[in-house]
Amino acid sequence: MELNPTHTPDTYKKRWFLKICSNKPIHLSTFLCTFAQTYITMRVLIINTSDRMGGAAIAAYRLMDALKNNGIKAKMLVRDKRSDQISVVELKKSWWKVWQFIWERIIIWKENHFKKHNLFAVDIANTGTDVTTLPEFQQADIIHLHWINQGMLSLNDIHKIILTGKPIVWTMHDMWPFTGICHYAGDCDKYTSQCNHCPTLYKGSMKDLAFQTYMKKEKIYKEANITFVACSQWLESMAKKGALTLGKTITNIPNAINTNLFKPREKNNAREKCHLPLDKKLLLFGSVKISDKRKGIDYLVEACKILSTKYPELSKDLGVVVMGKEAEQYSTLFPFPIYSMNYVSSEKDLVDIYNAVDLYVTPSLQDNLPNTIMEAMACGTPCVGFHIGGIPEMIDHLHNGYVAEYKSAEDFANGIHWALTEGDYNTLSEEAYRKVVASYSEGAVAKRYIDIYNKKTGNHA
Repeated sequence: MELNPTHTPDTYKKRWFLKICSNKPIHLSTFLCTFAQTYITMRVLIINTSDRMGGAAIAAYRLMDALKNNGIKAKMLVRDKRSDQISVVELKKSWWKVWQFIWERIIIWKENHFKKHNLFAVDIANTGTDVTTLPEFQQADIIHLHWINQGMLSLNDIHKIILTGKPIVWTMHDMWPFTGICHYAGDCDKYTSQCNHCPTLYKGSMKDLAFQTYMKKEKIYKEANITFVACSQWLESMAKKGALTLGKTITNIPNAINTNLFKPREKNNAREKCHLPLDKKLLLFGSVKISDKRKGIDYLVEACKILSTKYPELSKDLGVVVMGKEAEQYSTLFPFPIYSMNYVSSEKDLVDIYNAVDLYVTPSLQDNLPNTIMEAMACGTPCVGFHIGGIPEMIDHLHNGYVAEYKSAEDFANGIHWALTEGDYNTLSEEAYRKVVASYSEGAVAKRYIDIYNKKTGNHA
């Protein structure tokens, strides 16, 4: 820990002058305790594969900012740095790091009989970097793991972190920490006993790659003092069923968002900035990669076709903004005008986009606590999504949006129609914004994490 720069010597003198003037005896233990609480700042090292690429990276980066804004000395250690933030430390680049990532994929490819079957849907964490020798690690009071796959940390590296004895918090952005190799188990529940015959592999077997990785995790976790934090109640419930995390401390804390940046703004001005038409009701669909089947764009296309058939009058006024890589590939499939945008990483630009549209639609088939829903709602934009993962925790059905029956394109279409025509749109918008401020603001989320840090270290941050 280090001295808190927000407390000056004058602050300290003033406190103790008042203490002396109270004519109460001052004990040494009291002095030291007050000195520590006045001057000491807890150091937290957040570890994630990237600082800006992907939902987990954005969530971890925002948590770092939230902690810093609430008196914690937070740094972030990443393999791939995309920001210019000085508190983000990047591992040294080398050809070996690239080879580590490739080597992991080769082993998975070989296990799949040299077929591209789910090549990037699983991770075995056989390669990574020993971070325990880095000064940032050695200076930290808390090691806070997030998404550490694709060559950031191996299971051996995690074991080395555990052996240092430093308190560990692990925020789970998907199911990987308590499964064998998959990030989302789908209908499979083998992780509740012991992973084998893995359905994500081309031909799973009794002692397949999932089983081998599961057994390594079991050995490493056995004596580990890790507090697991899920980003949603749904993921927490899944983790509590897992055999790997049996008996471990598991809780849930949502991701944080800067509600001073993500907030409602004037819609027409936002549309002009984004070069979008002023006379349309606009739906927004966004994903890093539009063609990712897990994001469910096929269901959105089908829902739009249903809308065009059932509600031809509404359809004349509808348009769809598709944001992400490969967006143009789907431009001819929709029955409405399409406005394609590449993947947007600038948060200021995202604020304009969310404020420019009328509805954010997310037909995701597997998800934890999507940042996109949080961002849209913070800007006062109601959302429509499937009843899956943490989505029903974010969208309160018929209150600030619409939760559709899972994998029902028809009900998804009903949700879009209801939000734009039957629901009180202004009330939906206000309630969406209010939900984010109350549940996901930086201060609210940081406080909950600081409470965990205090319990782990026995200190008062």
